[in-house]
Amino acid sequence: MSIELILQSAERYREDMFRFLRDIVAIPSESGREGRVIQRIKEEMEKVGFDRVEIDPMGNLLGYIGQGSTLIAMDAHIDTVGVGDPGNWDFDPYEGCEDDEIIGGRGTSDQKGGMASMVYAGKIIKELGLEGDYTLLVTGTVQEEDCDGLCWEYIIREDKIKPDFVVSTEPTSCRIYRGHRGRMEIKVSTAGISSHGSAPERGINAIYKMAPIVAELQQLNERLADHPFLGKGTLTVSEIASTSPSRCAVADGSTLSIDRRLTIGESWEEALEEIKQLPSVAAAGATVEMFDYVKPSYTGLRYPKDCYFPAWLLEEDHEVCRTLEQTYVSLFKEPPLSTSGPSRPTE
Repeated sequence: MSIELILQSAERYREDMFRFLRDIVAIPSESGREGRVIQRIKEEMEKVGFDRVEIDPMGNLLGYIGQGSTLIAMDAHIDTVGVGDPGNWDFDPYEGCEDDEIIGGRGTSDQKGGMASMVYAGKIIKELGLEGDYTLLVTGTVQEEDCDGLCWEYIIREDKIKPDFVVSTEPTSCRIYRGHRGRMEIKVSTAGISSHGSAPERGINAIYKMAPIVAELQQLNERLADHPFLGKGTLTVSEIASTSPSRCAVADGSTLSIDRRLTIGESWEEALEEIKQLPSVAAAGATVEMFDYVKPSYTGLRYPKDCYFPAWLLEEDHEVCRTLEQTYVSLFKEPPLSTSGPSRPTE
């Protein structure tokens, strides 16, 4: 099958794809509220001829083409973050915008654009008779913005679906990403004793106990482990809060959240221990623990998960990487750019 014929088919469905993308962007779908957009995508999958379309108990959409022995999954999470301050947008984020070069709106790149592309790729596969000894699974996954890997952990463990490999449509500016740092969410808590704000010496201020911890966390970030391909681990304090009987009282509790990025070779146990060993943490008697995620999906299902997602890396000569490079060259007639720099086209 000529690649030019596939490209011609994609061009022929340009307006259909754009219309579909604008439709799903117009449906708000923040994590935990994806039900309407899942139904709209299901409708489009059925319209273009997917062999089978299902929604699992968590609410993930599973669209199948073919019945071959190799299971290839292509994924787009279809939940989004919020829009923030609407005044910072140049247009309505749900009405979207479109010109000769871009379609804008909440979720267009991350990742509803990927979903629109995959649905119409399925139509082209069926139309041109490109089925073979493989099964294509197109997934529209939920709650990813809140809890990165939760949706796929559910698909693998509970739906009993384990693809031979997965292509994620996370936006990469057309680069081939063969690895990614991991992530975990860490909570540090200090306890104090409240007293009236006019006599702070009678209490123990939990915020003051937290202050040197913040400074040492900033220093810890500079000495975390490094990796020649994925780079170094990082941490940042992302939130800080306190409790107090009133605004005129000494704070009796303080918590902070840490966004911890893990490189190859780092474990979640080591990441927690590095913080526990900080002198300021020991002096404050602070507790250090991993956050967990218990928010229900839009179907009402709760699937508790520790907020830890490991780093991963495929070797440059892995069969999946070589296949992606070959496909890239066929499509764009130039060498692909990977995260390690320009790659040579493969024959």
